[in-house]
Amino acid sequence: MQEVSLIIPAKNEAENLARLLPEIKNICPAAEIIVVNDGSTDATEIICKEANVTVLSHPYSMGNGAAIKTGARTASGNVILFMDADGQHNPSDIPALLAKLDQGYDMVIGARQIDTHASLARRVANTIYNRLASLMTGHKIEDLTSGFRAVRARHFRRFLYLLPNGFSYPTTSTMAFFRSGLTVAYVPIAARQREGKSNIRLLKDGTRFFIIILKIGALFSPMRLFLPISLMLFFTGIGYYLYTYLTMGRFTNMSMLLFVSSLLTFLIGILSEQISSLHYKGAEEDQRRVKRNVDS
Repeated sequence: MQEVSLIIPAKNEAENLARLLPEIKNICPAAEIIVVNDGSTDATEIICKEANVTVLSHPYSMGNGAAIKTGARTASGNVILFMDADGQHNPSDIPALLAKLDQGYDMVIGARQIDTHASLARRVANTIYNRLASLMTGHKIEDLTSGFRAVRARHFRRFLYLLPNGFSYPTTSTMAFFRSGLTVAYVPIAARQREGKSNIRLLKDGTRFFIIILKIGALFSPMRLFLPISLMLFFTGIGYYLYTYLTMGRFTNMSMLLFVSSLLTFLIGILSEQISSLHYKGAEEDQRRVKRNVDS
């Protein structure tokens, strides 16, 4: 039986929460609702108390990811569902996510339809991120940055130490689940128009997302990052050697540097693969324990 904890990180979202919380309680009356108040200066905490939901307050703003971690550590359900407080996520989509999770998946993500993104710039950016992350993980990723998702609590908590405190927890958790061999599914959703001003800064947070994609890719699948770089250096070295041999009749130091760089990059990738295997330590025992619990 699913015991659902619904976690909503919020910063100065009092007006939106006043409308959102009654909708959620109407659709999921049995769910544990936790609002993590990330240093709000408005009436966010008061609205939550009036709605009779659990509210956890940070003394100052620590970031969206920090709020997610606070909520995940507190949640009592074996399923955790995350959604934003800004009104973009429609509570009526919650049953679809939970139904998909019941089919045996470990994470189900609400994938926003392309025409419901806030702006053209974000549509383009999300498309680029999705394709890059798909390349790094070897799996098709439909919506890398969606914060509307349902997860198995025991799996999600394994990766809390990886999650940044900023806005990129969806990026990190999605790639970590894929590279750890956990099952991920998508449910198409139509994002609603956001109420109020977004806290995401497109350029700054976009750059951060890009770096995190590379970091998580290098962490869980190093050779997908290091091997292409090694091959690029190797073939550049061959090309430069042929050029200098035909024009000057000799082998240059630059060619040697490119070949050595290629070899070192390859060896770093091999070493990183061995280190990354440590992230799977205990995973098989965890799966056997879960199977024993199900059988009993």
